[in-house]
Amino acid sequence: MTPPRPILEWFWALHRAVRRASGGRLGTSDATEDRIGTLFLHTVGRKSGQPRANALFYLLDGANLVVVASNAGAATDPAWALNLRDRPDAEVEITGRRRPVLARPANTDEETRLWPRLVKANPDYADYSAKVDRPIPVVILEPR
Repeated sequence: MTPPRPILEWFWALHRAVRRASGGRLGTSDATEDRIGTLFLHTVGRKSGQPRANALFYLLDGANLVVVASNAGAATDPAWALNLRDRPDAEVEITGRRRPVLARPANTDEETRLWPRLVKANPDYADYSAKVDRPIPVVILEPR
C-alpha cells in the first residue's frame, strides 16, 4: 500500500538530502535481474530552465534503463516526464556516477513486454494504474 502523498514527499526530500550530503555515494542502487534499482534523473525544467533531480526506481533492459512516470498514482504525469518530452537529453546518476541518456516513450511492444517485469519489481505500479484515468508512461532511457 502506498503511503499518503505528504509522507512520500517527506521521504523523497530526505532521500535527496542524503544523496547531496554523501556526494552521491548514498541514495542510489544498481538494478539486477531480480531487483529494482534507484537512480537520480537530472533534467532541465521545461518552464524554468533550471536543473532538476528526481529519484526514481528503474529496471535494466539491455543497455537501457526503464522508468515509470507513475507520479505515485496522481492524476497528472510527473514534472520530470513533461521535462523529458520537451528536452529528452538528460543524465542519470547511479552510485555517484553520472552518465548521459536520451529519453523516449516505450513503444507498444516494449511496454507490453516490460510492464509485467515492472509490476513484479514494484507492485505499487499496478495499484497506481488501477486508480488513474491516464495511461502511465513507461520511459526508456537510452545511453548517449
